[in-house]
Amino acid sequence: MSLTPAMIAKMLDHSTLQPFLTDADIRKGCEIALKYNTASVCARPCDMKLVAELLKGSDVHVCTVIGFPHGTNKTEIKLAEAQSALDDGCNELDMVLNIGKLIAGEDDYVRDEIKALAELCHQNNAKLKVILENCYLNDEQKRRACQLSVEAHADWVKTSTGYGTGGCTLADLQLMHDSVPATMQLKGSGGIRDLDTVLAARAIGATRCGVSATEKIMAEAETRFAAGTLKEAERLKEMEGGY
Repeated sequence: MSLTPAMIAKMLDHSTLQPFLTDADIRKGCEIALKYNTASVCARPCDMKLVAELLKGSDVHVCTVIGFPHGTNKTEIKLAEAQSALDDGCNELDMVLNIGKLIAGEDDYVRDEIKALAELCHQNNAKLKVILENCYLNDEQKRRACQLSVEAHADWVKTSTGYGTGGCTLADLQLMHDSVPATMQLKGSGGIRDLDTVLAARAIGATRCGVSATEKIMAEAETRFAAGTLKEAERLKEMEGGY
């Protein structure tokens, strides 16, 4: 199958998460997402009613973040935040797991929290992505976080918030890909700013990339498609990233 710009767009969660954004900025973000028909708009919890209204009637999903960016809210607070987002029209939630509990080896706590969020999402026909925040974890902890997410029946594992000390790396995407079954999807986020990086993530198996550079990435995709050079990645490049 030939690679098309539309296929690239459906890998992109257009991110509007910076704390200084206004309603006008959120509206502009939704316009960009609708123009290219991206997978979703990933906005702050306070923006969900507006985003749901602006995306109504399209197949661009309404996405938000839970326990963002530190993951340290109590489980009941994360659940309340998630329920509020679902009530406001959200159908994809990206939650930050409790990083300190994971590092401390409190696997039951981490698994149970993810499971509670996954069950709430699935009861409301929504999907759950689990943000590991890999910049704070060693490889063993990343693998364990992936396994706990699988056991808790989450839908995606995701590399980063973009607000830690580092963002997505291809090495982390490969490690995560190798740590989950084919039924678990993979999302890269944090520092993905060009088409080549999206293609490299796709070659590893990522189905989504969290990006704020949607217009730049899609312009590159359309230019290459017109020239007949939009192709799957043959070689992977390394990257470092953050928003």
